[in-house]
Amino acid sequence: MATIRKELDIEAPAEHVWKALADFYAVHTRVAPGFLTALEAEDGARVVTFANGSVAREILVDCDHEHRRLVYTIPSARLTAHSASFQVFPRGDGACHVTWLTDMLPNDMAPYIDGQMSEGVKVMGETLAAKPGG
Repeated sequence: MATIRKELDIEAPAEHVWKALADFYAVHTRVAPGFLTALEAEDGARVVTFANGSVAREILVDCDHEHRRLVYTIPSARLTAHSASFQVFPRGDGACHVTWLTDMLPNDMAPYIDGQMSEGVKVMGETLAAKPGG
Protein backbone atom coordinates (compact mmCIF):
# COMPACT_ATOMS: atom_id res chain seq x y z
CA MET A 1 0.00 0.00 0.00
CA ALA A 2 1.41 3.39 -0.98
CA THR A 3 1.55 6.11 1.66
CA ILE A 4 1.90 9.73 0.59
CA ARG A 5 2.73 12.34 3.22
CA LYS A 6 2.63 16.10 2.81
CA GLU A 7 3.87 18.38 5.61
CA LEU A 8 3.00 22.05 5.67
CA ASP A 9 3.87 24.87 8.06
CA ILE A 10 1.31 27.66 8.00
CA GLU A 11 1.80 31.11 9.48
CA ALA A 12 -1.68 31.16 11.02
CA PRO A 13 -3.10 29.93 14.33
CA ALA A 14 -3.98 26.23 14.55
CA GLU A 15 -7.58 27.05 15.48
CA HIS A 16 -8.04 29.13 12.31
CA VAL A 17 -6.58 26.41 10.10
CA TRP A 18 -8.58 23.69 11.84
CA LYS A 19 -11.87 25.58 11.45
CA ALA A 20 -11.28 25.82 7.70
CA LEU A 21 -10.24 22.16 7.29
CA ALA A 22 -13.08 20.92 9.50
CA ASP A 23 -15.62 22.78 7.35
CA PHE A 24 -15.96 19.68 5.16
CA TYR A 25 -18.43 21.21 2.71
CA ALA A 26 -16.45 24.43 2.11
CA VAL A 27 -13.02 23.02 1.21
CA HIS A 28 -13.33 24.51 -2.28
CA THR A 29 -13.69 28.06 -0.90
CA ARG A 30 -11.90 28.02 2.49
CA VAL A 31 -8.96 25.69 1.86
CA ALA A 32 -8.13 25.17 -1.82
CA PRO A 33 -9.95 27.63 -4.10
CA GLY A 34 -8.84 27.30 -7.68
CA PHE A 35 -7.34 23.86 -7.08
CA LEU A 36 -10.91 22.74 -6.37
CA THR A 37 -13.36 24.41 -8.73
CA ALA A 38 -16.68 23.02 -7.50
CA LEU A 39 -18.25 21.06 -4.67
CA GLU A 40 -21.57 19.28 -4.44
CA ALA A 41 -22.60 18.43 -0.87
CA GLU A 42 -24.21 15.12 -0.03
CA ASP A 43 -25.17 13.68 3.33
CA GLY A 44 -21.79 12.66 4.80
CA ALA A 45 -19.93 13.15 1.53
CA ARG A 46 -18.79 15.77 -0.95
CA VAL A 47 -18.22 15.55 -4.68
CA VAL A 48 -15.30 17.78 -5.58
CA THR A 49 -14.13 18.90 -9.01
CA PHE A 50 -10.42 19.59 -9.44
CA ALA A 51 -8.85 22.22 -11.70
CA ASN A 52 -7.66 19.44 -14.04
CA GLY A 53 -11.28 18.32 -14.53
CA SER A 54 -11.16 15.16 -12.43
CA VAL A 55 -14.01 14.53 -10.00
CA ALA A 56 -13.93 12.60 -6.72
CA ARG A 57 -16.57 11.62 -4.18
CA GLU A 58 -15.04 12.00 -0.73
CA ILE A 59 -16.82 10.40 2.21
CA LEU A 60 -16.32 11.88 5.68
CA VAL A 61 -15.05 9.17 8.05
CA ASP A 62 -14.29 11.26 11.15
CA CYS A 63 -13.93 14.87 12.25
CA ASP A 64 -12.16 14.88 15.63
CA HIS A 65 -12.20 18.43 17.02
CA GLU A 66 -10.22 17.51 20.13
CA HIS A 67 -7.23 16.26 18.11
CA ARG A 68 -7.86 18.52 15.09
CA ARG A 69 -7.98 15.52 12.76
CA LEU A 70 -10.23 14.96 9.74
CA VAL A 71 -10.40 11.61 7.92
CA TYR A 72 -12.04 10.88 4.59
CA THR A 73 -12.06 8.14 1.98
CA ILE A 74 -12.55 8.06 -1.78
CA PRO A 75 -14.28 4.89 -2.98
CA SER A 76 -13.78 4.46 -6.70
CA ALA A 77 -13.30 1.91 -9.45
CA ARG A 78 -9.65 3.01 -9.88
CA LEU A 79 -8.73 2.85 -6.18
CA THR A 80 -9.15 -0.46 -4.36
CA ALA A 81 -8.26 1.22 -1.05
CA HIS A 82 -8.05 4.87 0.02
CA SER A 83 -7.87 6.65 3.35
CA ALA A 84 -6.70 10.21 3.87
CA SER A 85 -6.35 12.44 6.91
CA PHE A 86 -5.44 15.99 7.81
CA GLN A 87 -4.16 16.84 11.24
CA VAL A 88 -3.32 20.30 12.58
CA PHE A 89 -0.68 20.81 15.28
CA PRO A 90 -0.06 24.16 16.99
CA ARG A 91 3.59 25.25 16.87
CA GLY A 92 3.49 27.54 19.89
CA ASP A 93 4.46 30.68 17.96
CA GLY A 94 1.01 31.52 16.61
CA ALA A 95 1.57 29.28 13.61
CA CYS A 96 0.80 25.60 13.00
CA HIS A 97 1.91 22.46 11.23
CA VAL A 98 -0.42 20.38 9.03
CA THR A 99 0.14 16.75 8.12
CA TRP A 100 -1.81 15.29 5.18
CA LEU A 101 -1.54 11.51 4.82
CA THR A 102 -3.00 9.31 2.12
CA ASP A 103 -2.82 5.52 2.08
CA MET A 104 -3.95 3.96 -1.17
CA LEU A 105 -3.95 1.03 -3.58
CA PRO A 106 -3.06 0.31 -6.27
CA ASN A 107 0.48 1.58 -5.87
CA ASP A 108 0.68 2.65 -9.52
CA MET A 109 -1.83 5.44 -8.77
CA ALA A 110 0.60 6.97 -6.25
CA PRO A 111 2.43 9.30 -8.69
CA TYR A 112 -0.86 10.87 -9.81
CA ILE A 113 -2.21 11.23 -6.25
CA ASP A 114 1.16 12.60 -5.08
CA GLY A 115 1.11 15.21 -7.83
CA GLN A 116 -2.42 16.27 -6.97
CA MET A 117 -1.55 16.54 -3.28
CA SER A 118 1.56 18.60 -4.10
CA GLU A 119 -0.57 21.08 -6.05
CA GLY A 120 -3.16 21.10 -3.27
CA VAL A 121 -0.72 21.96 -0.47
CA LYS A 122 0.62 24.94 -2.44
CA VAL A 123 -2.86 26.44 -2.60
CA MET A 124 -3.71 25.45 0.97
CA GLY A 125 -0.66 27.15 2.41
CA GLU A 126 -1.31 30.39 0.56
CA THR A 127 -5.04 30.41 1.28
CA LEU A 128 -4.90 29.53 4.97
CA ALA A 129 -2.06 31.93 5.78
CA ALA A 130 -3.73 34.77 3.86
CA LYS A 131 -6.90 34.77 5.98
CA PRO A 132 -5.81 34.38 9.62
CA GLY A 133 -8.97 36.04 10.93
CA GLY A 134 -11.37 33.81 8.95
